Amino acid sequence: MSEPFRTRSFLPVPAAERQIRRRRAARVVVLHDDAVLLLADTDPGLPGTRWWVTPGGGIDPGESALEAAVRELGEELGVQVATDQLLGPVAVREVVHGYSDQILCQHEQFFVFRSQERFTPSQEGLTADEQVTLAGWAWLRIDTLHAETDPVWPQNLATVAGLADRPEQWPIELGEMEESTVPVE
Repeated sequence: MSEPFRTRSFLPVPAAERQIRRRRAARVVVLHDDAVLLLADTDPGLPGTRWWVTPGGGIDPGESALEAAVRELGEELGVQVATDQLLGPVAVREVVHGYSDQILCQHEQFFVFRSQERFTPSQEGLTADEQVTLAGWAWLRIDTLHAETDPVWPQNLATVAGLADRPEQWPIELGEMEESTVPVE
């Protein structure tokens, strides 16, 4: 487990005083037909905030990105998959997340899992911090993600999902981006 990221206070601090944390992470785009399974995430230091995010998280010491992706599916969705059931990495990026209590800088690798059904996730494997921040899940149509009232992270999720059928392009470099509840600058 990436311990420093799983022991947050969630108490807001002045923006200039937020601790900066860095890590490598694996994320999974879970697809079934025309839909993607996303988690509703929140920043407890800013009540009322919510955004949609792909399952995933930090890569533990000695773990590959692919192994982390498989582990995260089990923890966050209760889905057990083998490494050969994941496609990719299909994309990579550098992202900065500014929250009310910290700034998280991470190098992310995205994988794709094609589910045979629209299953109901089990979130029994969530970490203590995830139990505080995650506020549900939903299967959302890929072609309507742009119309969601809450932000969808990564911002270019429809593009990343579309890579599943184009292995000759893997991994594409998405560049650097910021996705924050409290901007970094």
